[in-house]
Amino acid sequence: MVYNTRPQEWSRNLGVAGHFPQLTDFKPVWRRHCLTLFKTETYTGFMMNRRLPSAVLVLLLLGAAPWLHAQAARRALYVSALDKTGAPVSDLAPSDIAVREDNVAREVLTVAPAVEPMQIAVLVDNSQAAAPFIRDYREALAAFVDALTNGERPGTRNEVAIITVAERPTIATDYTTDRGALVKSAQRVFSSTDSGAYLLDAIIETSQGMTKRRSPRPVIAAIATEGPELSDRFYQQVLTTLRASGAALHVIVVGRPTNDSHDRSVVISEGPRSTGGQSDTLLTSTALTGRLKQLAAELTHQFRVTYSRPQSLIPPERITVSAARPGLTVRGTPVVADREQERP
Repeated sequence: MVYNTRPQEWSRNLGVAGHFPQLTDFKPVWRRHCLTLFKTETYTGFMMNRRLPSAVLVLLLLGAAPWLHAQAARRALYVSALDKTGAPVSDLAPSDIAVREDNVAREVLTVAPAVEPMQIAVLVDNSQAAAPFIRDYREALAAFVDALTNGERPGTRNEVAIITVAERPTIATDYTTDRGALVKSAQRVFSSTDSGAYLLDAIIETSQGMTKRRSPRPVIAAIATEGPELSDRFYQQVLTTLRASGAALHVIVVGRPTNDSHDRSVVISEGPRSTGGQSDTLLTSTALTGRLKQLAAELTHQFRVTYSRPQSLIPPERITVSAARPGLTVRGTPVVADREQERP
């Protein structure tokens, strides 16, 4: 017996329409809903056609993955590399240094001279305690700003600001590349009678200014005196603001250690260590000119180190750089991620 595929004809041929009227309510089952195949079809071919858009999407994502990884995985540091005498080295290879994030080694990709201009804030203690050293301060400051703005490297125009810290942080000269104006400002530094220093306030306000300016390569160089610290700041607040700015902090303290401010002591020791700077104590102010010239040479001969980082939503808490070459001392300051993206 042959049955038609139309339900009405099928029921009439059987003669059961009157007894089973519900059979006439069948709805056609179209071929697209049928799991039975015609002789010329294959099941795998049918399913592959339906999966083709998904496969294409996966291939597109896989093709884009290297590009996305390259965009998200590169980070940079500004690195100082010094020999046994404390002088900057002229050559540095990726194999000479090791970069770690939260104690996990990262691959160093490139090392090149850092040619980006710096934004350097020079904090000067001109309080009453600094009065015996002011003459040496002026000479050292003039030599320092001259070395930073002499244009030794083509295309480099470092901006320098001079900020005094007696009574309150005061901008003596705002950020400028004008060497003459900076030298004149350095020579006009005087001590303020019956005043104390506000070094911690100056570090906070300077760091906030650098963050607001989005300075791509910020540096804070502080010349402090062993005298009263009158800032009403906790060291945690100072360090948090400093690190957010991305600035490297260098501190040179002049005089015999007498300051009993716990917060200032922590900032002077921990601030440079955690930002790629250095902290020194000079017993005599006559050594300040030589030390600042040494610091200027270090800053103007830094390297830009690029390394790879796996994609992660959680940034590392600590980034460290160390020497892998004997006789080498290195320090590094991480480049703030959003300012790295703005780099031309």
